[in-house]
Amino acid sequence: MSDLVSQACSFLFVPATQPDRLPKALASGADIVIADWEDAVAPADKERARAALLEAVAALPAAQRARLLVRINSDGSPWFAADLAALAQLAAQGLAGAVVPKAEGAPTLQAVAQAAGPGAMLVPLVESVAGLAAADTLAAAPQVARLAFGHLDFQVDAGMACGEDEQELLPVRMALVFASRRAGLAVPIDGVTVDTRNPERMARDSERARRMGFGGKLCIHPAQVAVLHAAFDPDEAAVAQALRVQQALQQAGGGVCVLDGRMVDAPVLAQARHTLQRHARAQQRLAAAS
Repeated sequence: MSDLVSQACSFLFVPATQPDRLPKALASGADIVIADWEDAVAPADKERARAALLEAVAALPAAQRARLLVRINSDGSPWFAADLAALAQLAAQGLAGAVVPKAEGAPTLQAVAQAAGPGAMLVPLVESVAGLAAADTLAAAPQVARLAFGHLDFQVDAGMACGEDEQELLPVRMALVFASRRAGLAVPIDGVTVDTRNPERMARDSERARRMGFGGKLCIHPAQVAVLHAAFDPDEAAVAQALRVQQALQQAGGGVCVLDGRMVDAPVLAQARHTLQRHARAQQRLAAAS
């Protein structure tokens, strides 16, 4: 179960008040589906959202339950305690774990982990300046699989007004990549692209996330999933070049060699292996969908 969350590229949100969308979301090609109890659910509908998700998950096959996370409401909200009680039931049914919004400290993650049980994975959402300051603590907490960036809430909390390219947030994104690396976590998950009718924007945001060291993105529409995968999954040329690098170093007996006039050494080999790993995951996704 932990491998599914740790290796996933696409995380597609679905409102828990619309459980009929779960099978469609799971069939969309998304690696992980996040049923949302937080932002997508009005205060008056919180209880109904919990009940609807419990009923919907019970009807799913075990393999699909293992591809589901639930975004609970934040610690300190009126719904946190009831969410944890429902989360315990969902985890017992095989749900992969929980996305924890506005994560700012270990005690919250400990409470969620205790409710969900030892087999559940946690994905803290860094959505505030306090959350950023606690990134190392969050990344080191037990059962945390990945960090994720809630860049929209972060801008509000920090009083920022970012341009379309979000250059102002580059240091924050790098901080999450570095915190994940220091903790030995899987690479983090970047935030959503709110313009669901602009695949070009989604492609640009996805390319930036990949170049910066993220492992994927949160998605809010099924159409965004294929665009995201296209940015992260290596194309045939990249795979062929990675294989050439690997073969060249093997033939040279390790160490350093020259390929196409360029030096090939251990870091270049590591990048080639990473490309081949991403390709293998993409092939696994295709095989699972067929």
